Amino acid sequence: MRIILLLIFILGVWLNSFGQLRNRVISPEVITGNKIVFRLFAPEAKSVSLYGEWITDYTKLVILQRNDTGLFQVEVGPVAPEIYGYNFIVDGVLVLDPSNPLVRRDGQRNASLVLVPGNESSLYGIEKVPHGTLSKVWYNSSTIGINRRMYIYTPPGYEQSDINYPVLYLLHGAGGDEDAWTTMGRAPYILDNLISQGKSRPMLVVMPNGNAYQTAAPGETPSSTTTERPSDFASYRGKYEESLVNDIIPFIEKNYHVLKGKDNRAIAGLSMGGGNTVTVTTSHPELFSYIGVFSAGVRNADEAFDTKMKAIKDNKVKMYYVGCGVEDRMAYQGSQLLVAILKKHGIPYIFRESTGGHTWANWRIYLSEMAPLLFK
Repeated sequence: MRIILLLIFILGVWLNSFGQLRNRVISPEVITGNKIVFRLFAPEAKSVSLYGEWITDYTKLVILQRNDTGLFQVEVGPVAPEIYGYNFIVDGVLVLDPSNPLVRRDGQRNASLVLVPGNESSLYGIEKVPHGTLSKVWYNSSTIGINRRMYIYTPPGYEQSDINYPVLYLLHGAGGDEDAWTTMGRAPYILDNLISQGKSRPMLVVMPNGNAYQTAAPGETPSSTTTERPSDFASYRGKYEESLVNDIIPFIEKNYHVLKGKDNRAIAGLSMGGGNTVTVTTSHPELFSYIGVFSAGVRNADEAFDTKMKAIKDNKVKMYYVGCGVEDRMAYQGSQLLVAILKKHGIPYIFRESTGGHTWANWRIYLSEMAPLLFK
């Protein structure tokens, strides 16, 4: 009996230590020299690897090494200051880091997040500065025929002020939704930090859902209001751009204390959102004085498009910002063509060529650079 009791005691101690080890796992851990340590306690796993957005070759995964307790670990770096998504691959299955509460959603894709601090990423974190408010707002889209949701950032002090503010309409790319510029683009943090530093004018930032077939981000809406199944994309073609002009701008100008007129409106978008921006501004050149196209451009610069761009010039746009990574095979050529047309018509533009490709690392940079230039 004593032997059995002793074995039970030893087993209990071992199980307690096992549980404590699981609870003590720290991952990710950013250490000196911009290096990151990743850990995963998975005693039943045969192999654990890692993919992170700092890895330029998607085929090269980082292998974690296992110790005798079942803890897998690896140190990577140095890694440039930025905010990165990453996932573990456990026996071939893509999983989140269970020790890390920071998770971002990109459409239907989820990833854990790690922020490597430094000058380049200083705008992306939560600093000791006044913070604005991020609201999830429902509005009726008579153009599309459903109630829809958008995110609206109001600057610090908005609720206590009777000041009227300018507005930036910020559009996401394909695969994203109204949440994208918040969780991945870090737009509220960027604006908070720029405003606190006196680099950016306080403004509203309106982030709509660019998928006309959705009422809101997947999993957020009651099934009674939408099917969320884009079975016929053709029937929605152009509806988002129409809704932006006919539903969203009037809603903002009716329900928020904002400045009206083209000189107090800006619009910018990434990838698909850059295409939406080109469509809206060429169809309604009278609406915006500030335009931003990130990782998008022009494919067919025919005579009709050239005439539309001339109308933008005639409406005296104040700034046209074009940003694209030189390794962006999807958009770099189209961005260059767009810039050539802007130059041809004498439209004031900024062409920001950055390293890298079609990534959020670039889009955060473009927003960080464009926002201080608005509404001057």
